[in-house]
Amino acid sequence: MRTVVLLVAFFISFTTLAKAEDIAVAQSVIRFQDEAISRDDATAAYAFAAPGIKSIFRNPEAFMQMVRNGYSPVYRHKSFEFGSATILDGKIMQDVHIIDADGVAWVARYTLKPQSDGSLKISACSLLKLVGA
Repeated sequence: MRTVVLLVAFFISFTTLAKAEDIAVAQSVIRFQDEAISRDDATAAYAFAAPGIKSIFRNPEAFMQMVRNGYSPVYRHKSFEFGSATILDGKIMQDVHIIDADGVAWVARYTLKPQSDGSLKISACSLLKLVGA
């Protein structure tokens, strides 16, 4: 019985560690894309997009135009800090708290999906302007 309890405790701690590691990798992907966007490096930013995004925006320039026009808080901001993260059905949802160039607060929720090559790619980003911001 004692062995079973130890195995269950090990499995739970291993699962938690794996999830924390997955979230850390997801945050790195988001951070690298953010840095590429801040440099206007369309090719590097596009590299972190999942195939579904790439099927809509067929090249790096179209992708960057979408970011500039539709995601201005992501494109240019004063601060960019990671918030809560969850893993659901293998997807990672990572909230990022953003203060845009005008001082307005936003939450960007990134969704990342594992790819067949083992990498994580950004499959969606939704913006929510904070109430009273």
